[in-house]
Amino acid sequence: MAAVAALALAAAAMAQDVTLTSRDGTLTFSGTLEGYDGSFYRVVTEYGAMTVDGEAVICEGPGCPDLTARFDDLLVVGEAESAERLLPALFRAFAAARGNRMIRRVEKGAAVVTLLDVQGAPVARVRFSAMPPEAARQALTDGLADMAILPLADPSLNAQVLGQEALVAAVAPDNPLPGLGTRDLARALAGEVANWAELGGPDIPLVIHATAPETGARRAVEARLGQPIVAGAEHPSLAALAETVARDPYALAILPAGAAGAARVLPLTDSCGFALAAGSAAVKAGDYPLALPVYLLTPRRRPPLILREFAEFLATPAAAAAAATAGLIDRAPGRAALTGDGQRLANAIRAAGPEVTVADLQRLVTAMAGAERLTPTFRFEGGSPDLDPASESHLVDLVRLIDAGIFAGQEIVFAGFSDGSGAAAANLDLSRRRAEQVRAAVAAALAEPDAVRTTLSVEAFGEALPMACDESPLGRRINRRVEVWLRPLAAADPP
Repeated sequence: MAAVAALALAAAAMAQDVTLTSRDGTLTFSGTLEGYDGSFYRVVTEYGAMTVDGEAVICEGPGCPDLTARFDDLLVVGEAESAERLLPALFRAFAAARGNRMIRRVEKGAAVVTLLDVQGAPVARVRFSAMPPEAARQALTDGLADMAILPLADPSLNAQVLGQEALVAAVAPDNPLPGLGTRDLARALAGEVANWAELGGPDIPLVIHATAPETGARRAVEARLGQPIVAGAEHPSLAALAETVARDPYALAILPAGAAGAARVLPLTDSCGFALAAGSAAVKAGDYPLALPVYLLTPRRRPPLILREFAEFLATPAAAAAAATAGLIDRAPGRAALTGDGQRLANAIRAAGPEVTVADLQRLVTAMAGAERLTPTFRFEGGSPDLDPASESHLVDLVRLIDAGIFAGQEIVFAGFSDGSGAAAANLDLSRRRAEQVRAAVAAALAEPDAVRTTLSVEAFGEALPMACDESPLGRRINRRVEVWLRPLAAADPP
């Protein structure tokens, strides 16, 4: 929305000479001002007519409009719990990065933050209005809001991943069940289990607890599970849900790990018996099947400058740190030695068969030796060659790090994997093509490809390293991936 304070542009000043200078002083050009609409200058120069963002330049000359100080009034919509956690942390870090100061207060029960410049003058105000996901998306589409914080993306809107949360199964602390399979969890959430004894627990009724159907958390969980939750009890917030589950011996709920409170988190296994660890690295890599991204959604129209700066800020380490302080698993890439993950190698051996030979496993282990895995992992929309929203964010983050020289002297390997459906030869070819696609996208996005002092290469292993069980659509989606590996250039084959 970015309301602009009242502007006076006298008719006598129109069609006069102006000089526009970028705010960093690196670019200056002159021309005749044809108009100014409160946001953009229209100037005729020796190079032709140009439209220039008024916030990015300083205007000098008799044709310049008489501007009062600009003040952006931004509206963020979404669910209250997300705003209370994220908005203050993100905008405090954003203000520090801009050299601003932030003031936070509550107006009519909603969070409001104001950014002040070095003189103490307000630069922007960010208000929050709580509303369910559908209403929030509609507000963006209708131009009534500038941003939304939601756990669901929308193909009609721009989406940036702020961070992720691991969804976990939660029970009362005295519930004796040692663990739960994801298939049994899905059956219970679908209302197909009436007694804990059916899951190997005590002979007592099982009651599913959840947030209200219209909440973003509930809808995101249902989207992840691919089925509605049949709840015996519903709660207005995650905090109320966790508090009740911790006191109710009959209760079972699925909720973000950071919101579990005093409830006990049940260890999960998939339908093939693979242990599912909800750790930061597994969530960042997309290997944990019940990870829930938190998105910043913006409309597909040109936003005000301060909102564009905020979107750029979200890709910085300072933004990742702010998201982490708010309880999210941040976007910052992590590293892990490939050969240090015995579970992955055990999965590879377990999956070996007529179409995955000992030679295939030997090639895999040889390629993994001395390499590290970066947590950004690329996955694709179902039945589509397009990257999913989380992977689009990974692409931006990876390119930024390469351009900054973080991986100088290393080979970046895009390692493609498939699920086990179909013939092994076809899966190997598909995994290679997708790895090549990601490598090409990264190479095309680099600012100075010849200056990064690294190489981009591709490996493909088909179905040789499963991360999850192929018996479920979710497991197959996890297995279809392009990982990012790092190897020292001295140990790599010559380019």
